[in-house]
Amino acid sequence: MSEFVAPDGESYYVMALYFAAHRWGNGTGIYNYQAEAGRLLTDLRHRAQIKGRIFSSWRGTNNVTTVTAGPLFDAGHKMVVFSPSSERPQFTDPSYHLPAFYELWARWGPAADRDFWMEAAAASRDFFSRTAHPVTGLAPDYANFDGTVVSNGWNRGAVNFRFDAFRTAGNWSVDWSWWGKDARERELSDRLQAFFELKGMTNYGCQFTLDGRQLDDRHAQGLVAVNAVASLAATNPRSKKFVEALWNMPVPDGLERYYEGLLYMMALLHCSGEFCIWSPP
Repeated sequence: MSEFVAPDGESYYVMALYFAAHRWGNGTGIYNYQAEAGRLLTDLRHRAQIKGRIFSSWRGTNNVTTVTAGPLFDAGHKMVVFSPSSERPQFTDPSYHLPAFYELWARWGPAADRDFWMEAAAASRDFFSRTAHPVTGLAPDYANFDGTVVSNGWNRGAVNFRFDAFRTAGNWSVDWSWWGKDARERELSDRLQAFFELKGMTNYGCQFTLDGRQLDDRHAQGLVAVNAVASLAATNPRSKKFVEALWNMPVPDGLERYYEGLLYMMALLHCSGEFCIWSPP
């Protein structure tokens, strides 16, 4: 219901448009995929301040607030923000960091911002190692730009590993698979998979404190899916177990079919090598 954006979504739109341009070529107008990708990518970095409405509900009362918003990336930290709107202090979401994409934008995007995207890729790789727990490998839902957890009245549970955080390991693992630039991503996957293996491959929960205390017993299909993607960077032979768990898992349905179903679909694409770099002809 908000008029604003989820910056991870816009990042995927940009990447999809560049891949479409390289696979199928460009037409005119909105079918000029290359031009549309460049326009949107420039807005991610330089969007002028705009006003819009956000909606919230608290104890049965619906509220509408007018806020301002601008770029989707913090210029100083070179990191994606959780939301560009002004109703709360700026912070980031570890699961929004997509350094594998930023590397390509540094090659294909508008020339004026190519250095920024290369620096953003390096910043995100370093951020993963700072925000993930040094033993469990679990990341929080939200984090400050220095990697520390964010806790606020709006979402106090974000200090824990929850549903957004499912995706973080997939992001660092795809980055390693495509670029192999930061070996710490391999250590993170090994650490994370060791934690979940110890919890029991068929019955680990889906919400945890960062040091590993289980908060929710549900064995979530979306988490099973992304834990398989972590095998793209893992070095320990246990990684095969996580891919087999994805392969043997039923297609998500019911209440969780939207979010966890999409994670399942993306995990199958990543683990089969079908989500790949489509380069210019």
